[in-house]
Amino acid sequence: MKALSIRQPWAWLIIYGSKDIENRTWHTKFRGRFLVHAAQGMTWDEYRWARSFAELYGCRNLPAFEELQRGGIIGSVELVDSVERSNSPWYMGEKGFVLRDPRPTPFVPLKGRLGFFDAPDELTCSISHTQGVA
Repeated sequence: MKALSIRQPWAWLIIYGSKDIENRTWHTKFRGRFLVHAAQGMTWDEYRWARSFAELYGCRNLPAFEELQRGGIIGSVELVDSVERSNSPWYMGEKGFVLRDPRPTPFVPLKGRLGFFDAPDELTCSISHTQGVA
C-alpha cells in the first residue's frame, strides 16, 4: 500500500477533522486508498495557523501541539482525484488531491519520505486487517 507523509496538524485534520483536500505543487495519477503518515516536522507557527483555519471551519477539537503524534502512520484515506481548482475551503492551490473516507488507525512509528512511497508489507497487512481493507 502507498503512503504519503503529511505535516501535522494537516494529517490529523484529514483523518479526524473533515479536511477533504491535500494541497500539493504536483499532480498524481495515483487513485485509491493510501496510508497517512504524520511527518516528524511541525512548527508552532504552522500549528497556530492551522488551528485558526480549522476553527474557522468548525473544527474545534484539534489536539494540543504536544499531543499530535508525529513520525508514523495515523490512518488511511482514499484519493479520488487530483485537481487544479476546488470549492473546498481546504483548497489553497496550486494542486489538490481530493480525499474521502478517512479511517483512523492505531499509531505506527515509521520513517517518512517525499512523495508517495511503499509502506512495508507487514504494516500494510496489519492495517488492512484492522480497517477491513482488501
